Amino acid sequence: MISAKGTAGVEEVAVPVAAQGDAVVDVERVGVCGTDVELFTGEMEYLHDGNARYPIRIGHEWMGTVTSVGAGVDPAWVGRRVTGDTMLGCGHCRSCAEGTHWVCEFRTEIGIRGGRAGALAERLAVPGRSLHALPETVGGTAGALVEPGGNALRAVRAAGLDRGDRVLILGPGTIGLLAAMFARAAGAEVHLLGATGASLEFARSLGFRRTWTEAAVPAEPFDAVIDASNAPSSPSAAARFVRAGKRVVYIGLSGAPSLLDTRSLVLKDVTAVGVLSASPGLAGTIEHYADGSVDPSPLVAATVGLADVAAVLAGERPSGAGPKIHVDPRR
Repeated sequence: MISAKGTAGVEEVAVPVAAQGDAVVDVERVGVCGTDVELFTGEMEYLHDGNARYPIRIGHEWMGTVTSVGAGVDPAWVGRRVTGDTMLGCGHCRSCAEGTHWVCEFRTEIGIRGGRAGALAERLAVPGRSLHALPETVGGTAGALVEPGGNALRAVRAAGLDRGDRVLILGPGTIGLLAAMFARAAGAEVHLLGATGASLEFARSLGFRRTWTEAAVPAEPFDAVIDASNAPSSPSAAARFVRAGKRVVYIGLSGAPSLLDTRSLVLKDVTAVGVLSASPGLAGTIEHYADGSVDPSPLVAATVGLADVAAVLAGERPSGAGPKIHVDPRR
């Protein structure tokens, strides 16, 4: 539980009960995300606009097994391994009626927005409508990477790639590397731009040979650019690197405002797309993980217990090269 800016610890909470429309899940694995770190440091925008407040129980990348369901939820869910949608729309507004609940003005977000408790606990209550079943071929590690995978898959789809297209991905963190994996599975020629030698070396260990620092990026423009970085300068760099008439996709967010001269888009007739949520990409991500076309498991450097989460949020890193830390709440 994050009780205040820079303060987190393990607390006893009430055991959740499956209310009408809800399912209770025994949580097996949870990912620690950059959003969680921003909630810990106080940088997260929702803390400043009133959509989030302390205390917050974080955890929106998760998997587990359904142990009970409330009225209105199919009892066949009990005993199934699942993950779930983070974005929970109100169900009544225009966005929800149009099937875009992830931009519902009144949405809650698991472990992030509107006081909705997150998955960093032994058990989690979630709406039954948010559940996604996990096939047996998707293990616990991959299951807790479905949510970031959904964001990455949406970014790749938004890039409009054809087989053989050259795509440049800015930021070889979890989302950037997952986007690289999905783009490679789609037959694209993948390039990655990073700021540190260690991150680029890890990308090469995953089979991505075309890795660059900004000073060394090939001069030929790219058929698509995906900005998965948190650097304020990345949005303008993405527009600079893309071919005229093509697409840039923005999924990374910086802690400070990032400036983009729209002339660089207009004068090149570039389409810019923003991606907020994994929601429409969850099912496709599970399919890719299940059939083996994308294996996200090497991204996890270590799995820790609940007692270690505060240190991870504060910047301590267990040994391991991958960008992602997982938590097993049962430890």
